[in-house]
Amino acid sequence: MPGIVGLITKLPRERAERELLRMVAAIRHESFYETGTWVDESSGVYVGWTARKGSFSDGMPLRNERGDVSLVFSGEEFPEPETRSRLRQQDHVFDAAGPSYLVHLYEEDPAFPAGLNGRFHGLLADRTHGTAALFNDRYGMQRLYYHESKDAFYFAAEAKAILAVRPELRKADPRGMGELISCGCVLENRTIFDGIHVLPPGSSWVFRNGSLELKSSYFQPQEWEQQEQLDPETYYQQLREVFSRTLPRYFAGAEKIGISLTGGLDSRMIMAWQPSPPGSLPCYSFGGTYRDCQDVVIARRVAKACSQTHQVIPVAEEFLSNFPHYAERTVYLTDGCVPVTHSPDLFVNERARQIAPARMTGNYGGEVLRRVRAFKPGSPLAGLFHSDVEPYFQQAKSTYGQLIETHPLSFAVFRQAPWHHHGLLSLEQTQITLRSPFLDNALVKTVFQAPDSACRDNQASLRLIEDGNPALKSIRTDRGLAGNHNSLFSAGNRAFFEFTYKAEYAYDYGMPQWVAKVDHLLSPLHLERLFLGRQKFYHFRVWYRDRLSAYVREMLLDPRTLSRPYLNPQKVEEVVQGHIKGTRNYTTEIHTLLTLEIVHRLFLDSK
Repeated sequence: MPGIVGLITKLPRERAERELLRMVAAIRHESFYETGTWVDESSGVYVGWTARKGSFSDGMPLRNERGDVSLVFSGEEFPEPETRSRLRQQDHVFDAAGPSYLVHLYEEDPAFPAGLNGRFHGLLADRTHGTAALFNDRYGMQRLYYHESKDAFYFAAEAKAILAVRPELRKADPRGMGELISCGCVLENRTIFDGIHVLPPGSSWVFRNGSLELKSSYFQPQEWEQQEQLDPETYYQQLREVFSRTLPRYFAGAEKIGISLTGGLDSRMIMAWQPSPPGSLPCYSFGGTYRDCQDVVIARRVAKACSQTHQVIPVAEEFLSNFPHYAERTVYLTDGCVPVTHSPDLFVNERARQIAPARMTGNYGGEVLRRVRAFKPGSPLAGLFHSDVEPYFQQAKSTYGQLIETHPLSFAVFRQAPWHHHGLLSLEQTQITLRSPFLDNALVKTVFQAPDSACRDNQASLRLIEDGNPALKSIRTDRGLAGNHNSLFSAGNRAFFEFTYKAEYAYDYGMPQWVAKVDHLLSPLHLERLFLGRQKFYHFRVWYRDRLSAYVREMLLDPRTLSRPYLNPQKVEEVVQGHIKGTRNYTTEIHTLLTLEIVHRLFLDSK
């Protein structure tokens, strides 16, 4: 995703600049990216960046009037409305909507960047103090990778930029790989690359004279955890006030905004509290091939109720015919953080950009308001991996068990968000500016005061929708919530949609092996047409079996793949042949195997 790269070093300028240019080139993925570099040889700072044209962080670097403070910033910041006014009253000059006020905010706020609100990272150089500070947001969502060598400190928004200049790091970290396979993400700010780490959330690391002087943190979760818990009604009133007050900030800025609507609650809360002139807020949903899924059906009604247009971005033949490209591109763009299962997300966000370069979503609403836990460790298929790597899977489970022993909301926003959710976010942000109000500092701080009862169900979310726009409360959700108030009808409605949700899962990813055998015997009846497409727009079990079977064979039965030392080649062949024949369901295993092999070919095999 667009971001900063660079090194802080005492190396000769010629060598440092050469490495800097290679790092910038490694993360320039699209023609609509702007790039640049900034060097302060005296302090040993060499920084470059990419930014989407017209985005908040386009136009780096930022400087104060005296020229002794320079800031390279990537991401977005959503300040209190009075912040810019206050700075102008102090005779600072900056753009009306851009980020240039940030460098003046640093001069006014000794705690900078603690007061910033958004997803971001940056480097700030202060010649008066002879320091440079590398920082990120308090959730760590705008990721920064780093590597400390004896002659330089390297940092980058994508690990591949560091690999471009330090090829000796193209080695897998076995613990990180074990966590990726077991949990779907790497934990505790590790990566899959030996010697490359992730800057912890809320960091501000200070450098002087080309060397790291201090690793500091400007925020600790305990600051919010130790607040007094509110009673249910007081909590709801504060939640409503904060949500309605902060939401308009996320619709500000120069970029045109579209909203990706689903059939759930979180994007609907946004629509309820952000009234827009008719036709001014383009709405869209992602669709499949079997039928209009519930996201499409319901989002169409929500958009109509708000007098907005709605369109469907289909994942169909165009995507399937180019699946190898999207699968490999997905793994490459995210440094292996995202499996091939998210390749449809790259496809749909390319097309979403054609509607509007900024995308508003309800992402993280469930995790924040209802403390949804989005991942947990799993056990790989017995015999698929060599016994030598099994201890790393067990270690991943043990680590996860320790990590969840914390405040559930702290786990959601300070651990789950930067480790699990970052991957998909980074993929989407290669194409668009993605915004969500649910990680707003004021909102999250308020939710830390929620009574436990308010986080066990959807009542606060439903009440917010009704208070913002009662017409939207009358439209049921994809799980049968809201809608008709008749209790008997509502209960039946929820039961039906819960059944279709579970039935589709069971007929796709979660199909038991004995059902796969029965389904194979009844294959002429094409029973998948009865279940698939009601909730999801992608169906990898069927795709791997049929449309993508040639690619699966080509990749996973290739001698290079079968020779990987951690795999059992006989079991890999059994997985591939059984799934393609249709007598077994190995969708998850094929996801994992394809992702690992692409990681090897793109990052580990070439040095």
